[in-house]
Parts: sequence; C-alpha cells; structure tokens
Amino acid sequence: MTRISRSLAAALACAALPALAFAAEKAAPKAAKAAKAAYPTGPGSLAGMWQSPYPPDQLRQPGDKPPPVEVGPPPLKEPWKGELAAQRKAAADALAAGKPQVNNGVRCIPGGFPGMMGPVFPLEVLETPQQINITNEAYNQTRRIYMNEKQVAIDDAEPVFFGHSVGHWQNGVLLVNTIGMKEQVRMSGAPHSPNMRVDERMRRTGPDTMEDQITITDPEYLTGPWTFTYHYQKMTGYKLGEFICENNRDYDPKTDSQKLDLSH
Repeated sequence: MTRISRSLAAALACAALPALAFAAEKAAPKAAKAAKAAYPTGPGSLAGMWQSPYPPDQLRQPGDKPPPVEVGPPPLKEPWKGELAAQRKAAADALAAGKPQVNNGVRCIPGGFPGMMGPVFPLEVLETPQQINITNEAYNQTRRIYMNEKQVAIDDAEPVFFGHSVGHWQNGVLLVNTIGMKEQVRMSGAPHSPNMRVDERMRRTGPDTMEDQITITDPEYLTGPWTFTYHYQKMTGYKLGEFICENNRDYDPKTDSQKLDLSH
C-alpha cells in the first residue's frame, strides 16, 4: 500500500468514527433496557407463588439425576454433633423396625424458621414497602419481615417459632436478619443457643427463579457459619390451600407413639 493509499484509508476510518460512536450510544440504552426487562429485581420482585424446581410429588424418570442436596450437614461442635448422629441412627433403626419415632410433625407442631423456607410445599410471598409476609402451605406457617426497622436486642426477643425478622433492600437483594427462635425449632435436628442469628440474601435469579441464601451463626454450638441456599421456581395459577393439623390420627398421646386410627 502506498503512502497516499494509507492516508486515504486513515481518513476514511476517522470519518466513520463519529457514526460508529453515535450508533453505539444509541444502542446502549436499548441493550440496558433489554437487560433490565429480563426479570425484575428489588422491591416487589419476590411477590408471588413459588415452589421447588424439583417438586417432591413428581416421579423422576429412570436415569434422571437426583435433585441436588441444598442443605448440608450442620457444623456442630461436640458433644452435640455426636448426639445428633445418635438421634438420627435411633430414628432410622426405629423406622426400619416398623416403630417410627414421634417428631414435631406428628405432634402437629410446625417446623418454624428457617426450615419453613424449604419449598417442600409451595410458598407465597406478599410484599408491601413496610412488610413482607412469607407463608409456607405446610401448617400455613407465616413469617413477617419488617422493613427498614431496627432489630430488637436479642435479650428482648421473645422466643417464637418464626423469630423476629427485619430487612432492607440493597442492590436488588433483600437482606434479612432474624433472631429469637424457640429451642424446639431445630434446623435439620440441630440444637441452638438463644443467641443464634440467621441472615438471608433473597433475590431473583431469572425470569422465573429466586433463591434464598441462608447463613446461621451460633458460636456456642457451631464451629463456624452454616450456609446453604434454597432455590425456587415461579408458580402460576396456584392458590395456597388450607393446611391445619386438627385431626392428627398418627399420634397417641397416651403412649407418645405413632399409630393409625381407622375409626374416623
């Protein structure tokens, strides 16, 4: 290429730069708008009905991979780690012998938080600027997250099944802190102290998906933070049913054991 040809090519390239810059500037808002419209984030984005991406009532086809394990083992200290292992073995042995042990579910006692966030049953999320309510269809368990409020002192938090939750939005993520769970509320059977704290990061991850990353902190019982993530799939056209444990035929309070009553 001659010096004249190179000069001409450079001049043409320079002349094209403003047009290219204008086209890029014009396309940028469209691309940003398209990305923003892909799925909602921030306030109002969690409202609706949600279920597990791996519904337990759907049979897997032969050869299908099992669903991932969302909750790992609790990092308990001793002696609680050994005690929980012994309890689980005793429960498994009793079930194998045809004499299943009584648990809170058999006694009509709800699982409480954070276990209620597990989407074995559908969940409904209702949002307002001041409060977010989350209801699990199982036992109609409802927790209330009070937005932009100061958390109560842990000594003033009366132990309840679903704890005392406060939350706020940060960069499209709902951050929630919960304290004050009853001693009998045990995530995966793990005991806890009155000082246990639970922190959540709830966010939309796609047009029809959401996740809740949960971290449990309890230095008295745990060797370190216990973190796991629940995943959810959007449901359409579904309304929560009523789930009330008013006629539990499996529990015999006289013997504190399970039975089957066919007289009703």
